[in-house]
Amino acid sequence: MKRRVGGTEPGAEHDLAIPFTSVRALLDAYKARDADRVALVDLDQGSSITWGELHAEANRIANFLAGRGIGRGDHVAVLSEERLEKLILWMGIWRAGAAICPINVEMNIGYIARILRAIGPKLTLWHEAMDGPRMTDGVDGEIHRFGRWDKGPADGADMDEFFARLASVPAAPELDFDNAPADIGSIYCTSGTTDTPKLFVCDMLGHWLFGLSTIDFLGLTEADRTLEYRSFGWNSAQGASLLPWMQTGCTLHFARRFSHSRFFDWIRDNRITFSIGIPTVINMLLDDPVEIAREDIASLRFMSSSTAPLAPERWQQFEDRYGVSLLQFYGCSEGGWVCGNRHDYCRKGTVGPPARHQEFLIVDEDGKRCPPGVEGEVTLGGPQCVVAAMSIDGEREDLKGRRIHLGDLAVMDEDGFITVTGRLKDLIIRGGVNIAPAEIDNVLLRHPGVHEAAAVGVPDPIYGEEVVCYVVGRSGESLTAAAIAAHCKASLPDYRMPKEIHFIDALPKNDRGKVRRPDLREMWEAARAD
Repeated sequence: MKRRVGGTEPGAEHDLAIPFTSVRALLDAYKARDADRVALVDLDQGSSITWGELHAEANRIANFLAGRGIGRGDHVAVLSEERLEKLILWMGIWRAGAAICPINVEMNIGYIARILRAIGPKLTLWHEAMDGPRMTDGVDGEIHRFGRWDKGPADGADMDEFFARLASVPAAPELDFDNAPADIGSIYCTSGTTDTPKLFVCDMLGHWLFGLSTIDFLGLTEADRTLEYRSFGWNSAQGASLLPWMQTGCTLHFARRFSHSRFFDWIRDNRITFSIGIPTVINMLLDDPVEIAREDIASLRFMSSSTAPLAPERWQQFEDRYGVSLLQFYGCSEGGWVCGNRHDYCRKGTVGPPARHQEFLIVDEDGKRCPPGVEGEVTLGGPQCVVAAMSIDGEREDLKGRRIHLGDLAVMDEDGFITVTGRLKDLIIRGGVNIAPAEIDNVLLRHPGVHEAAAVGVPDPIYGEEVVCYVVGRSGESLTAAAIAAHCKASLPDYRMPKEIHFIDALPKNDRGKVRRPDLREMWEAARAD
């Protein structure tokens, strides 16, 4: 049966396994269920908060914000690495009805003040470990520094610090406010470490559907204990970890970044049942294995793999090495999960069927639906997608009701599983023939001595473009161009064969692990200019 999520709100006809629920109602429910149950665990600080404590702190923050005239439609920015206080603030901001702007503090610091000026926050909160004055230079609105939430005046806290000020604000009576599906939930940005970041505006319904798609992939319940180690400033961490935590009332463990030496300790000591994964981490754990017995991490049912393709051979190697099931997902900043393998329905080498709450369509050059087996461009639509995009100069583009073209090429098989074959802008057009570099990448990665590899098109006077590849060898392996060429020749026709093979120490990537092919082209051109 279709469950309505709020009158004539967008998405009212989506079949919701968990009906849209306000932050107020969620926190009330989890406090009533078990106030002493741990809600959040900060693995780096060694701190945690129970649902009862979180209920009180979120209400206290909401009352503080409401007292300053901050509520529905207002923007509150938070500048912090991943720590317990950031998520406590997040719940309080949403409890008050404001939109959180969780800026990625690891990006180029020169962008941060520009982003803040573009979004116009009524309040900016920066953690004491940050260079707050520089980050907030020229930014209007209230600005406060914050430290630990559990360090009050009795502990000698600076009374100018946000949580010390908050201590005098009552948690009750609760603010009489419930989030609506169309309320703006967050303004988040792409990474911005090397490129100028883009900003996306997501409403509460978009967040909710993203989380439900994750629950559908994984079969998560309140009994789960999940692990995240990416920035919550990325929508991927929000939809994969934060929203499912809110929707199920499970326990969320998080760290500021991945740790090779601590990863399996985190899983064993906290009985983690699901952990985020990305190909960079999976390859790291394969190339520098950790000696851990499967029975020591028996609680771990699944790890995800997203942000970049994972070769099927590496997928199988990881499962064989550690006895942990991997699920490949495919997402984007504009729309959350696009596709995903399910805990009970999975096919290696694919990104799974379309996400449950994604209005997914592969189209040809004329915008018509491609039948199974025919490659085309991935497009998205519907209420899981963002409602607007913004530049860091404040220019806004309304995306509500519009289909989004991702620029990714993909093909659907007869069973509905999707294989991503490349990107339109990365296509190599050799003599009028389209070549997807991902196909060549996958062949290269099947060589046992290859750690990473990427193909790219470069100018050619005869064919227009020619194929070259860049290879990173595994530690201790001795590779030659002749050996790589022989390996490729066994799987590729001549017109797809790399005509040049270059060995480098590392592929250029953005901070989400995606290969920057334009950098490889620039590297090739620079070598020719020398």
